[in-house]
Amino acid sequence: MTTKKKKGFHVNESELLCKNGCGFYGNQAWQGFCSKCYRDVYQKAKEAQIESDALKATRLAARQPAPSSTNGEAPLTFNKFEEKRKQHQAPKTKTVKTFFKKGAQGPNKDAPHPWTGQRQPSLESQQAASDFTEFLKALKKPAAQDISRQSRAVIDKLQENEDLAVEEQSEIIQDFYQNMNDRLQAHSSFKGSTPEQHEKMMDNMEKFIMTRLYKTVFCPPFCDDEQKDLAIQNRIRRLHWISAEMIDADIDEKKPEVIEFIESAQTDIIEMNSRRSPADKLSCIVRCSKHIFTVLRISKGQPASADEFLPVLIYIILKANPPQLHSNIQYITRFSHPSKLMQGEAGYYFTNLCCAVTFIENLDAQSLSLTQEEYDRYMSGEVTPPGTEYGEPICEGLRLMYANLATLDELRLRQDRLRENALSLQREIQDFRDSVVKAVQDVLTNKPLIIEQPKQPANLDQDNSTETNRLPPPLQPEVVAK
Repeated sequence: MTTKKKKGFHVNESELLCKNGCGFYGNQAWQGFCSKCYRDVYQKAKEAQIESDALKATRLAARQPAPSSTNGEAPLTFNKFEEKRKQHQAPKTKTVKTFFKKGAQGPNKDAPHPWTGQRQPSLESQQAASDFTEFLKALKKPAAQDISRQSRAVIDKLQENEDLAVEEQSEIIQDFYQNMNDRLQAHSSFKGSTPEQHEKMMDNMEKFIMTRLYKTVFCPPFCDDEQKDLAIQNRIRRLHWISAEMIDADIDEKKPEVIEFIESAQTDIIEMNSRRSPADKLSCIVRCSKHIFTVLRISKGQPASADEFLPVLIYIILKANPPQLHSNIQYITRFSHPSKLMQGEAGYYFTNLCCAVTFIENLDAQSLSLTQEEYDRYMSGEVTPPGTEYGEPICEGLRLMYANLATLDELRLRQDRLRENALSLQREIQDFRDSVVKAVQDVLTNKPLIIEQPKQPANLDQDNSTETNRLPPPLQPEVVAK
């Protein structure tokens, strides 16, 4: 594999901050600004654009001569300019959601009641209303009445104007947050409340309002959220072959604890789609992120740094492929209380999630240190990178089977190595024996062994001339004459 320099996708906390330098976290949906700076910068531009469009329309209407009517009908005017503008902004294609919304059969939870003619809230909305009522009971009566009145007013406003563009819906909700925040600070009904109590009031109002408005404002049919959801989902599905090593995710997937927390993180990010309020969706992101830090701590044996967090988050998203990921991010961006996204751990983790999705959308061969040919073959499914055959989400039985197969493969390799070592040792023993035999033969050839008969001790009492002749002269017996 050819080694290339990877693109840096590790981000420091300073890179996540608002580019206006206010110290809060920015967001790509706000052009790198935080919520407050974005509204300050672009609100004036929007107002100027609206005034410019209206002025152009007025000039155009003044320049056009009034057409004469030959059949008694009133001449055409430019009074329907706003209606034509809205028609132009409406989508030209029907989405899957609009198809099922208009042609669905069976009872609708939020459809008007056949007897009262009023919309019946869903079970989730009823539960949110019940929790909101319990919360109001703990407040003073003037404060509770004011919060209830203001919250229900904004709900009615949006439900009565469901055809508004999603940007206008977001603007209404954000204006409500700002007005209520100012009201909590200055209104006499909330005198004596602490900042913690103000935050709790805003959280409860947000949860109640957005749970009631969820079906109205989440992935509306007149925007392109659904198309982008499908595009990201298909993109992630095609990138299923990416391993943790390819994106420098420092995790040890051989440890059972690591696998357990990875699955918990995937469950949390998938569960985000089933929550209705932005705060609950952010809570899922926070839990997922904390599980990722636990995975890093277990894998490394020490606390992980924030710079190591993003690659693992990217890996979790690739493996989980959360449903309606783009719509959930846009929903949180548009309708969450700005303070949640501008600071704190929820804002930090959410900003990292947006960076991870952007990285996945722009991922290429250089990002993974691959050649373009290797990247294209992996993307087409022609080949699979080594070690990623069993990386898909599976049940416990299949996971155990694949783990046993991996263990058997490792044992087979160890057995092959043992067999090779045994054969090598056998060859070494044979060579050693041959060398010893050759050395002995060489010694015997050069210096032959002469075996002599053992010498017998002399017996002086025995008359054995043969034996006595072998003795040296001084010791030879002599016959002495008597």
